[in-house]
Amino acid sequence: MHILVTGGAGFIGSHLCRRLLDRRHRVTAIDNFDPFYPRAIKEEGINDFPAQLFTLIETSVCDTDSILQALHGRRVDAIVHLAAKAGVRPSIEAPSAYERANVGGTQSMLEVAQELGIDTFIYGSSSSVYGNAATVPFSEDDPVPHPISPYAATKRSGELLAHTFHHLYEMTVHCLRFFTVYGPRQRPDLAIHKFARQLLTDQPITMYGDGTSRRDYTFVGDIVDGIVKSLRRAKNLDDPEYEIINLGGSETTKLKDLISGVAEAMDITPEIEQLPTQPGDVARTYADISKAKALLDWQPETPIEEGLQTFADWVTDYYADRPVLEV
Repeated sequence: MHILVTGGAGFIGSHLCRRLLDRRHRVTAIDNFDPFYPRAIKEEGINDFPAQLFTLIETSVCDTDSILQALHGRRVDAIVHLAAKAGVRPSIEAPSAYERANVGGTQSMLEVAQELGIDTFIYGSSSSVYGNAATVPFSEDDPVPHPISPYAATKRSGELLAHTFHHLYEMTVHCLRFFTVYGPRQRPDLAIHKFARQLLTDQPITMYGDGTSRRDYTFVGDIVDGIVKSLRRAKNLDDPEYEIINLGGSETTKLKDLISGVAEAMDITPEIEQLPTQPGDVARTYADISKAKALLDWQPETPIEEGLQTFADWVTDYYADRPVLEV
């Protein structure tokens, strides 16, 4: 197949592109190299992709016309839309920018799909849409009327836009709600990568809250498995469908235990600086993955201890011959 991956040079996107290319699919990636973190990190993730199978379009997902022009004459079988401005806390500081990139960008890519007759659209959503839901584990059938950050609101908006295009244009849409993805080449702003850099530079680890908040951490390789299985299901359907599907580790880890796990994997004793809980942070995330098992035959394969060790090995090697990014 020929698959268009937005955010294809990003953390999850580059891992997905590599998996698709390894399976000899053609991949076109769209990325605007947003300066949210250094461009070099993204480039390192894609610089060895085979030119005969991989094309990079450097533009914003909001620029519908330039994307249509770049894709003119090319048959595309599916879009995996991962591009977004990421991060709960930054979204509180710049909500309009998140609305433009995440809501406007999703609208734009849905229009590209409709204009080019692409019948499969996989949307990278987020567990943040559940907010501080009281019922756990979080199920796709739960109502999600109370996002607590602009980022979460934009992700829910994207799900609703995608449903509209499914209804109007008989497009198969899977909205995959990712739960705290981590692994090699993780974004520098995310907690595990940040903790590792603090350990490498002998800084205290900044822990927001009392350490009892819990997250459902999911290894990036497992997330990529879920996306690939979603694509497979979508392309084998007789009739178009719209589904929201959780992809999560389906277990929770306390923040203080996560810190201990990262430190143990890196064999460094941590010093912890406790700070107040941040606005927009949820108390816990926890995925019910029964739907993913039923529809995609998917479940996570990587225990948190194994995933943290894989990440620790990567991050130690990565910063062995380059300056550690400032925290």
